[in-house]
Amino acid sequence: MSTATSTAASVATRGAQLADYIATATGRALPEAVRQAVRRALIDHLACALGAVHDPAVRAVRHTAARWQARGTARIYLGGRTTPALAALVNGTMAHAMDYDDTHPGGPCWSTALALAGEAADGYRRVVPAFVAGYEVMARLGGGGPPGVGRSLQRRGLHPTSVVGRVGAAATACVMLGLDRGAIAHALGAAATTAGGLLGSFGTHGKPFHAGKAAMDGILAAQLAADGFVAATDLYETGQGLLGAFIQDGDAVVPPLDFGHWELLDNGLKLYASCRATHASAQAARSLAPRIGARAVRRVRALIHPNGLVTAGRRAPATALEGKFSIPFCIALGLRGYTLAATDFVDAVFADERVTRIVPLVELEAVDGQPAHEAHLFVELEDGERLQADTDVVRGVPQNPLSEAELAEKFHTLVAQVAGPARAAELYRAASAVGDPATLPALLAALAPDSASGDG
Repeated sequence: MSTATSTAASVATRGAQLADYIATATGRALPEAVRQAVRRALIDHLACALGAVHDPAVRAVRHTAARWQARGTARIYLGGRTTPALAALVNGTMAHAMDYDDTHPGGPCWSTALALAGEAADGYRRVVPAFVAGYEVMARLGGGGPPGVGRSLQRRGLHPTSVVGRVGAAATACVMLGLDRGAIAHALGAAATTAGGLLGSFGTHGKPFHAGKAAMDGILAAQLAADGFVAATDLYETGQGLLGAFIQDGDAVVPPLDFGHWELLDNGLKLYASCRATHASAQAARSLAPRIGARAVRRVRALIHPNGLVTAGRRAPATALEGKFSIPFCIALGLRGYTLAATDFVDAVFADERVTRIVPLVELEAVDGQPAHEAHLFVELEDGERLQADTDVVRGVPQNPLSEAELAEKFHTLVAQVAGPARAAELYRAASAVGDPATLPALLAALAPDSASGDG
């Protein structure tokens, strides 16, 4: 499919459309459904970020940021204060460290909005419209489904969260700083020229760093533009600039920038702490665990969405972190009764022979046209019994969303382990009230460090 599938009108006006949409963010009315989606997105963002405060990738980024000794008022979650760009770097990395976060606009966009909340007199009032604008921009630029931009970037070895995440973060930062259309256009140009991020980093600290660096560069781009920086303003037109550089053969469907609907309403929140491409298969595997018990497995055949081989096709993960990007490993976890919580992707579980013996027995078969939220599993046991399990719509996608109780449980489980139950409850209440700008200072105050975080 060619990039020519976009209409002539959208090709001619993509840069202007983006700048206009961002410039009018604070005056845009948000329906109640969108406000509820904002609330759920923030709860999930903070759950995933705070739960990863001790993650090795987070520690490395946090310590490097501390060595820079940059002064500022922006809060590192459960840490000290620094300049907004560095706070966003740490917090964005934190949000993505467990691969437990949403469809991934949340990390760059929330980290940016909260880092800049105290920079302007009306910063707290701008947080929600800024997040929404960043999310909507990022989701559209990476959209289009399997033949679209995001999937096409993945097939070329690029991480969409890192590529379009910089633009989403820049859009968020432009709203937070109150930039006009001209400055916004230059900020978007500066963000585009910093875009990058390799799929080969999956299974290392590089993947969560992509989200943090996207947030950092988005703030940098907006602050540069506020100070008069001049960038190319035509980098979002189809067939040139960002798309022309990363999808050089033009083989991608580039959706028109239609801002007549809310992408945020299609956000997905994860039930499992692994690459989303593993979820449907893992859910099917978990349903079979009670029937299998301790019995030996002879063979597993999984019918999956083709993109699963691109992002989570590791046949033999070498570490627990790589296991998050291995459908065979996640299937093996599910068959042995693990819930695929964050605590299941650790060295002790990775060494569980009941799991490791199954991993090389898993055969993956990509099925063209099969939805990403669907998987079919066929298991043959050593005693000859054959079992089948199907996931028609995996938990956590918009068609089968997490319930309020499941989201609350995810939050309290992750946050209580690092901040204690009482503080987790305080943070949950504050995040739930995000629609009221007057409550945001209390939320940021609740993110201050204490002995649980290990940072001052």
